[in-house]
Amino acid sequence: MNRKEVEDCLDEIGMSLSLRAGLEGAWTDASAGQALQALVLEQSRKYDLTLEEKESLLEQLFNRFRRLDRLQPLMEDNEITDILINGSQKVYVERTGRLSATQIAFDDDHQVYALIQRICDQVNRQVNHANPMVDARLPDGSRIGAVLPPVALDGPVLAIRKFAARSYCLDDLVHMGTMTEEVATFLAEAVVQRRAIFISGGMGSGKTRLLNTLANLIPAWERIITVEDAAELRIAGEANLVRLEARPPNTEGMGEITMRQLVRMALRLRPDRIIVGEVRGEETLDMLQAMNTGHRGAMSSGHGNTAQDMLERLETMAMMAGLGMPAQAIRRQIGSALDLIVHLERRAEGGRQVVEIIEVLHWREQEPAIRQCYAREQP
Repeated sequence: MNRKEVEDCLDEIGMSLSLRAGLEGAWTDASAGQALQALVLEQSRKYDLTLEEKESLLEQLFNRFRRLDRLQPLMEDNEITDILINGSQKVYVERTGRLSATQIAFDDDHQVYALIQRICDQVNRQVNHANPMVDARLPDGSRIGAVLPPVALDGPVLAIRKFAARSYCLDDLVHMGTMTEEVATFLAEAVVQRRAIFISGGMGSGKTRLLNTLANLIPAWERIITVEDAAELRIAGEANLVRLEARPPNTEGMGEITMRQLVRMALRLRPDRIIVGEVRGEETLDMLQAMNTGHRGAMSSGHGNTAQDMLERLETMAMMAGLGMPAQAIRRQIGSALDLIVHLERRAEGGRQVVEIIEVLHWREQEPAIRQCYAREQP
């Protein structure tokens, strides 16, 4: 079959599926697969398809109606970490830290819009021209961000940050060049000693991966409460684990559960350790206060250009809570709450690397007293 015949067959079967109450509702994958198989056998007779062509057609249909259409092979490639769609004709992927264009393209912007709409339907989110931006998590844990026209000037935009298929240990990160063996040993000891660790870095610098790796070093007898905007942490083999995830408002603007509410709730759940996936705003103050109420060994992460810059950003974000606390009081909170800040950077060739670790001693009048524990040697 040529491409035109394939598309005609896909459209014809798709129309039949729509008439059968749709395949995107409450159907299971198994029942959907059976229905698709029957339709392929029924509809493909006129095209005189071979067995291989029928199997290929069945796979394309299943991906279209139950998965991510022509992006599904990219989702199944474990080397790909990000999938980026800029309009219908430009699909990029990040593989081993480097962006590259693919040969995949959609027929028009409507197909991209239909894909975004289908994804949002799966996670009970709404996106349309009145609400043209969405940030959500797929059932497998992958993060998506989408923007529709007219906000996106050159066609619908979709970005998928894939959920890691495996967890990493410190030895893996050493082998990957993320850190030295000395740094790995230092961080492992810091976790066991219940030191409060904050991980900073830019977008895609490996903060979540390192946070997840360190969280998996927490002794099994400790009770862990994780608080995340979108669940990304995978703490393996931990029986006494409670995972909390924020919730956006519904279409009526009701039902929102904020990070700040969850951090406060975590304190009522008898945690040994609290892990806040990433702080972006006023929940920072609640995290600092939790660290200062005897919950040693807490961990979190945030965006910062340097370790020193991260301290200043924490101050700014804590002040967003709007409780009228003076800056000096917030600085004292930071100084007494945090022990270590681990800063990562994304290298030009695509890898991630720990470039600095500082110890927060206390906060003077205007600036923190810190001690540099590690700094990467410049080449």
